[in-house]
Amino acid sequence: MRMTVLALLWGSAFLWIKLALNNGLTPVQITVARSALGALVLLALAWTARQRLPRDRGTWARLTVAAFFCNVLPFFLFSVGEQNTDSGVAGVLNATTPLWSLLIGLAIGTERGLSSVRLAGLLLGFFGTLLIFAPRQEHSLLSWGALALLAAAASYAVAFAYMDRRLTGKGTAPLALSAAQLIAATVLSTLALVAGGAAAEPQPPGLLAVAVLGVFSTGVTFYLSYRLIADEGATSAATVGYLLPVVSVALGAIVLDEALNLRVLTGMVVVLVGVGMTRRAARTPAPTA
Repeated sequence: MRMTVLALLWGSAFLWIKLALNNGLTPVQITVARSALGALVLLALAWTARQRLPRDRGTWARLTVAAFFCNVLPFFLFSVGEQNTDSGVAGVLNATTPLWSLLIGLAIGTERGLSSVRLAGLLLGFFGTLLIFAPRQEHSLLSWGALALLAAAASYAVAFAYMDRRLTGKGTAPLALSAAQLIAATVLSTLALVAGGAAAEPQPPGLLAVAVLGVFSTGVTFYLSYRLIADEGATSAATVGYLLPVVSVALGAIVLDEALNLRVLTGMVVVLVGVGMTRRAARTPAPTA
């Protein structure tokens, strides 16, 4: 039940972004509001759990880097990409993050050796993205919207690699650490908002959509992910990633009347199969006596 709720909240993020854009909010405004509301939720949860924010400058400096790649940049790029791309397609392209993570791991040396199965999965996953966009003329894979969405997924992969090296195992409670990261994201995105101005005039439906996005699809979603990992392990939590594109495509078709055709569905399945193949652990030889 908890996994289903998590998949619905997380997968619906792309719908709320689209509704916010359609009702007068700019990508920067969405980024600021999402970060700030998510930070408030996590601060309240951290306070309830009696977890304190980090106090040393070094941790805050690392959190600022993580906030840029894990929050500010992808939040902004997903909003930019959805200005001319369906929300369901955005959810599918978000699922390519593990593919980018594998490429980054190979580049920096954390991934040693690439089995034939994982290589096939990597190629298959990116073929799925080509399948989604190839027949289109006005929204091709080389359109700025599609490139922004792929860049957002790649930014998540960069963030995960950085956080794994510089932020994990630092002895700080996870809820407090994540709240601090979203505080840093709020500061960074607010600076961008002030520098760029806010010419848009948000409508009430847009404000409601970004409120749901920030509170539920950002703050509450992280808390549920944290609890799922703690109670059932990382494998169960990772399984939710396979449900997100399904949720985003279904909600886009039902709520926004986005095209739900065989090509998009096939591309989604191909991407997910490719991701599953890349997550297959490399076989290790049996220990000798």
